[in-house]
Amino acid sequence: MRYPFLFLFCVFAVLGFACQSDPDPKEIIDQAIAAHGGEDYDGKHISFSFRDRDYDVYLNNGQFTYERSWEDSLGSIHDILNNQSFTRKIDGNEVTLSSEDKQRYANSLNSVVYFALLPQPLTDPAVKATYLEVDTINSEQYHKVQVTFEQAGGGTDFDDVFVYWFHQDKHTMDYLAYEFHVNGGGTRFREAYNAREVNGVRFADFVNYTDTLHQFSLEEYNTQFTNQQVQELSRIDLENVRVEVIEQSAIAAERN
Repeated sequence: MRYPFLFLFCVFAVLGFACQSDPDPKEIIDQAIAAHGGEDYDGKHISFSFRDRDYDVYLNNGQFTYERSWEDSLGSIHDILNNQSFTRKIDGNEVTLSSEDKQRYANSLNSVVYFALLPQPLTDPAVKATYLEVDTINSEQYHKVQVTFEQAGGGTDFDDVFVYWFHQDKHTMDYLAYEFHVNGGGTRFREAYNAREVNGVRFADFVNYTDTLHQFSLEEYNTQFTNQQVQELSRIDLENVRVEVIEQSAIAAERN
């Protein structure tokens, strides 16, 4: 054989290419969580305002309490969701709710907090992550990861589908898209802006886009966004964000 070394090089190159595998989506998510705060989420009282309502989030070693309060014609309303239950109080008095209303109010509160804390909620055991591909958005490269949920532990919206774009170098979650089925269903695409760090935890506001004609799949939102084929629907702005270290005894006192 006249070119043995060239032949061996080609064989190794082909075998090496064939053995390449996609990145581990769990590792990509873990890197993103670390970039957004990591362990700084735990043992914290996170508070913010969103659309004229005040939110308080307590995270402590797997235990959580989400609270929402505002004033309306009924009085001072205070919603409380924790690992065990949901409660609504009006002017300090607990209100008796139907199971449907409890679920609806709990889902509403959980949804706001879920999006505000992303990507940290992706540590949930019900999360099923799949690596899709590398995308380029605004000349930056991103890992595209799809997230679905196990029915057991996935909540009432376990059939929702999410796609996240994590920056290859910075590991930040700069874009996400999701498909939902409540209220007639639909899809959304969100673009992060005004990213800032508060006591070690990264927060961002989002421009919320929609595909009003349902012309393309969830995974194609980045292409349609680049081609300006999406329509701005709203802004998701978190105001007065604070992150404080709270001892366990203080967390219990805050909940009462």
